[in-house]
Amino acid sequence: MRKRGAAAIPAGSLHLPGLAHELRDPELHAAELSPLLCAWFAAHRRDLPWRVNYTPYEVWISEVMLQQTQMDRAVDYFRRWMAQLPDVAALAAASEETVLRLWEGLGYYSRARNLMSAARRIMAEHGGVFPEREEDIRALPGIGPYTAAAVASIAFGEPVACVDANVERVLARLFNVETPVRREPAAAFIRQWAHRLVPEDAAREHNQAMMELGALVCRRQPRCGLCPWGEFCRARHLGVAAGRPVKDEGPGMTALTTVAGILEARGRILVHRRPARGVWGGLWEFPGASLADGEEPGAALVRLLRAETGLAVAPGSGGKILHTRTRYRITLHWRRLGLAQNAGASLPALPDATWRWVTPEELANLPLPAPHRKLAVLALGL
Repeated sequence: MRKRGAAAIPAGSLHLPGLAHELRDPELHAAELSPLLCAWFAAHRRDLPWRVNYTPYEVWISEVMLQQTQMDRAVDYFRRWMAQLPDVAALAAASEETVLRLWEGLGYYSRARNLMSAARRIMAEHGGVFPEREEDIRALPGIGPYTAAAVASIAFGEPVACVDANVERVLARLFNVETPVRREPAAAFIRQWAHRLVPEDAAREHNQAMMELGALVCRRQPRCGLCPWGEFCRARHLGVAAGRPVKDEGPGMTALTTVAGILEARGRILVHRRPARGVWGGLWEFPGASLADGEEPGAALVRLLRAETGLAVAPGSGGKILHTRTRYRITLHWRRLGLAQNAGASLPALPDATWRWVTPEELANLPLPAPHRKLAVLALGL
């Protein structure tokens, strides 16, 4: 008989012809799974800076950083962040420019703004104390179900499940889920089993162990011989572990062609701030835009700067930079620019505060989109 609350297993995964004697079925032995996993985690866990104190602030920042970011990169970002913004109060008091500069390169900059907004709400509505209950954490700006569950369980020990891509992969293989895990009914099945496996008294260890297992052993190319759940894994016993989870084909790559200009005058460099909403919102960049089919980069910059700032410029040498961002393959053409008119003793006036003349030192400290940071390094040595 199935335990209360268990979802039906997707069609086909209950039947293991000729293999029943080799497999310890994960449903029948569910109570054994977490103790084995936590013992494995105790022996194999990675030494990570947010696994020292387990403060809710550190858990929160690390979990948000780890979204769309490789672990090794996240560690370096986390250490820099904590050196400058060590707690909720420091984050709440920080300027947007400071936060975006610390976040630069992690992408999805709305996450950084949401961190600031949430910190300010914690200061205003919770007296600077991070809320403990999952529902209160979930109510903070930018915190979704996964992050709320991660903070509630890892920082406060609340017995709730954290379901990320690693956990989806582990459970898809354990139960041999034959349909895409982010579509129903498989998504509900994964969520329900993830919750059932969380022990009441060891949520922190269990949830971290689930994610660690997916990261170190149950990877895209599984290392089944190292898995503490090997004897329970249906996909392994069927020889289909490498094919789980079933892929859900998403959109392909989109090619974008853009242009940027480096305009220097009297020791200053012209930069422009992107709108607060949208891709790379609020970051500074060299002036430019998308490049129309067949449009020459230098001519495009002359036209763009004339229209947006009134400046007459003359294009010089340049090159191009290739950059991949999520679903976009970006070709950034760039040109050095000079003022076509005599600037006189002072720099030309700019139309509004979204434009700025900055020194190289100021530019080095501004938050820039990744391709423009590459350009600053390549062309200006910053």
